[in-house]
Amino acid sequence: MSKALTRTDFNFPNQKSVYHGKVRDVYNIGDEYLVMVVSDRISAFDVILPEGIPYKGQVLNQIAAKFLDATADIVPNWKIATPDPNVTVGHACEPFKVEMVIRGYLTGHAWREYKSGKRSLCGVPLPDGMVENQKFEQPILTPTTKADEGHDEDISREEIISSGLVSQEDYEMLEDYTLKLFQRGTEIAAEKGLILVDTKYEFGKKDGKIFLIDEINTPDSSRYFYAEGYAERLAKGEQQKQLSKEFVRQWLIENGFQGKDGQSVPKMDEAFVGSVTDRYIELFENITGDQFQKSEIDDIQSRIETNVTAFLKTL
Repeated sequence: MSKALTRTDFNFPNQKSVYHGKVRDVYNIGDEYLVMVVSDRISAFDVILPEGIPYKGQVLNQIAAKFLDATADIVPNWKIATPDPNVTVGHACEPFKVEMVIRGYLTGHAWREYKSGKRSLCGVPLPDGMVENQKFEQPILTPTTKADEGHDEDISREEIISSGLVSQEDYEMLEDYTLKLFQRGTEIAAEKGLILVDTKYEFGKKDGKIFLIDEINTPDSSRYFYAEGYAERLAKGEQQKQLSKEFVRQWLIENGFQGKDGQSVPKMDEAFVGSVTDRYIELFENITGDQFQKSEIDDIQSRIETNVTAFLKTL
């Protein structure tokens, strides 16, 4: 577990600042480029868990890079290069203060809200009589505010526009991009025998142009079901076989933690941490169709510093 990358503190050439997020450490290079280091930290219920997950950062970074390349014809994205297995370097954009969450199925947060009796989510009406993991007739958009700290909050399209968080013109473009990205992600997943259940996309602006930023279709931002057996499990009311971070949330819930005041994070032993690594690698191989190649992690800090510094000299 000690080899997991849980903290970085680099000083790259022309670096102006660094932002340490829940999972990613983002270095501002001259207000022009961003160096995004994807750590092995893992968060759930908006809390960073105490143990890192070896290779998780590499998995997330390489899946995101693959999907950014596979969707560049739909919307421009921030990625320039991936000079290290855990790093993406890209354009610095001004992020929109909302995250575009799109759901094809009633599960996770949406199901928890529905089960509590709510029949509207982010202003989107939900029909009576649905069951957990049932497919919506059409994917629904359920955006959230983008919190620097603490919990993201559900927000409706109307609230976003009326409050001025995003202009109507820009928001309509974000909606269009989100629907098209989800459709592409759904098609790619289907080719691999998977169902893209829900996901979130983040966007920013540079020189007046909208870019897709951050990660895309990773197990941290998305939920996948296996297509085989989906209908049978749904009919029997059984849990779906899935590849996502939801199994970590379920483990935490079963051990008495949901991020609420007064609750303590349960101890993550080495066996559990190893099982989380295995699940992330399983998703990588299923969604990309490639065999995962573990990078050298004995001195991961030096590896990253060397690779990124050499790449920045080429810009």
